[in-house]
Amino acid sequence: MSEIDILSFGETMAMLVAEQSGDLAQIEHFHKRIAGADSNVAIGLSRLGFNVAWLSRVGNDSLGRFVVDTLAREGLDCRQVEVCKTHPTGFQFKSRCDDGSDPQVEYFRRGSAASHLSPQSITPELLNARHLHATGIPPALSGTAREMSFELMTRMRNAGRSVSFDPNLRPSLWASEREMIREINRLAALAHWVLPGLSEGRLLTGFEDPADIAAFYLDQGAEAVAIKLGPQGAYYRTQLDQGFVAGVPVTHVVDTVGAGDGFAVGMISALLEHQSFAEAVRRANWIGSRAVQSRGDMEGLPTRADLVAEFKGPNREQAHSYSGSLPAMSAMANTLPL
Repeated sequence: MSEIDILSFGETMAMLVAEQSGDLAQIEHFHKRIAGADSNVAIGLSRLGFNVAWLSRVGNDSLGRFVVDTLAREGLDCRQVEVCKTHPTGFQFKSRCDDGSDPQVEYFRRGSAASHLSPQSITPELLNARHLHATGIPPALSGTAREMSFELMTRMRNAGRSVSFDPNLRPSLWASEREMIREINRLAALAHWVLPGLSEGRLLTGFEDPADIAAFYLDQGAEAVAIKLGPQGAYYRTQLDQGFVAGVPVTHVVDTVGAGDGFAVGMISALLEHQSFAEAVRRANWIGSRAVQSRGDMEGLPTRADLVAEFKGPNREQAHSYSGSLPAMSAMANTLPL
């Protein structure tokens, strides 16, 4: 465990994906995959060559074995995945959409094994990881999982490790919107790199403009903020710099699920390789564009060979610095499906 580059945690669910388009109630044939924003990011980082430890819980059932086997095949260190004898593995149904629209997803995760994660799940070995990636999903699952999120992020930051945080809002899992905003912003204040979508940032901060949203988190203690603007790209801001990086054009969108996870993979991997924030956003946009061109939540995430092949030549999309309130970009982003 001392050689772990990245620690990630959360819930990986089994996913039954419709083989034909249409109402889920009418579909007779499904195929089995895995789903989970946190593990999508972990898988993406593993494909890029990082040693990634995965902290979670699954049920003592066939879906749990399927989840762990799949994660292990993707190269994740699953020694910290506990098998729970009293609670089941969560799962979901996902529709097939052939027109690029958002698929219908039905969740069956209440009371799942992963919702019983707690601070007791943290072992000293895990804290040797170089970096921690967290999202707003585990703290929405239960009170104990929320306590674990705060504990992990606090201890890793206090130990001098870098911490990234994607709000990844799931309003249906929270008791109220007010509680969600309060707790997510408390967690974001523990991170070095905060990665919200534009609509998330607006809800969480009350500000409309990306520059003001970023400034909110910088004032809370973040070192840098990247705000996802969908197909248009992303805006970033640090204590010393800010800019906009254009999105990568996509001819045909297949499945929008997982684009934000791909963005996180690009940001984290590039920053851990000591690239600039602008360069990290460029990589993040590219990986996000790959994600929407593949069916499935993490199937489009690239390998290290894919990454090298894409970026070995001159940069095709350059970041450019920007000063001011970004009125034109803000107005344009109002229409983005985030």
